[in-house]
Amino acid sequence: MADLFVQQPVVFIAVAFAFALMIGSFLNVVIYRLPLMMQREWREQCEELQSSPAPNLPEGPFNLIVPRSRCPSCGEAITAWQNIPVLSYLLLGAQCANCQSSISVRYPIVEMLTAVLAAICAWHFGFGPEALMAIALSCVLVVVSLIDVDHQIIPDSIAIPLLWAGLLMSLFHPVAGAETLFIAPQEAIIGAVAGYLSLWSVYQVFKMVTGKEGMGYGDFKLLAALGAWLGWEALPTIILMSAVVGAVIGIAMIVFRGRDRQLPIPYGPYLAAAGWITMLYGEVITNTYLDLFL
Repeated sequence: MADLFVQQPVVFIAVAFAFALMIGSFLNVVIYRLPLMMQREWREQCEELQSSPAPNLPEGPFNLIVPRSRCPSCGEAITAWQNIPVLSYLLLGAQCANCQSSISVRYPIVEMLTAVLAAICAWHFGFGPEALMAIALSCVLVVVSLIDVDHQIIPDSIAIPLLWAGLLMSLFHPVAGAETLFIAPQEAIIGAVAGYLSLWSVYQVFKMVTGKEGMGYGDFKLLAALGAWLGWEALPTIILMSAVVGAVIGIAMIVFRGRDRQLPIPYGPYLAAAGWITMLYGEVITNTYLDLFL
C-alpha cells in the first residue's frame, strides 16, 4: 500500500480527502461538545461553592463519544445513514429527518474544509510521516478556530497536547524526506518559548497602556504550539500574516456588517490560518518578502 501511495500520489491524495471527510464529521462533534463539557465542569465546580443548579447543560454522561449525536431541536438520535459526511446533508435537504428543522450549513462546510486541507497537505508533502502530521495539525487548527469563533476560548485540552506533540516530534529529527516538520529539538524548544513570550509581552504592554486585555492566554499557547511544530524562524511570518489578515477582516466586519467595535474579535482563527499557510508556503513567502523589500 505504501508503495502504491508513493508511486501514485493521486491515490494518496484521494484517500486523504476521503478519510479527512469522515474525520471532519467527528470534528463537528468536538467543536460542539468540548465547550459544553468545559462549561459543565466549571458549573459543577461553582456548585460546590454556591450549590446553584446548572441551567441548559446536558444531564448524564456527556463527552466526545457518548451520548449519540441528536438533533438539537427535537432530540431525535441521528442514525448512521443520516451522518454520512456532506452526502447525508444533501439527501436530507438540509433538514432533520424527524422534525424538519434546518440543519446548519456549517456541518458540511467543516467536513469539506477538513477534506480539502488534508488533500492539499497530501499533495504538498507526498506520502510519509510529514504529510500525516500536517493533516493532523490541520484538523486541530480547524477545531481551535471554530471553538474560538463560537466561544472566544482556546481550550487547554487542545492547545497543551498540541504543544507537547510538537516538542515530542522534534525527538525524531531528522526524519527522511521531512523538510518542514520534525524540526531539530533546539528549534522546537526556542519556537515554543518565543511563541508564548512574544504574544504575552504584547498583551502585558497593551494592558499597561489601555487597562484592557487585548487577547487571551489561549492565543499565547496556540502560537507556542505552532512554534514547537514549525520552529522559531516561522514565528515572524505567522505573526505578521495573522495580524494583517485579522486587521483586514476586522475592519471589513465593522464597515460592512456594522459590528460593534467594542465586541471582541477572536485572534485564534487568524493564528491558525497563518500557521497553516506558513507550514506549506512559509519559505516562499519569506523569500518573496525579502526579494521585494530588501
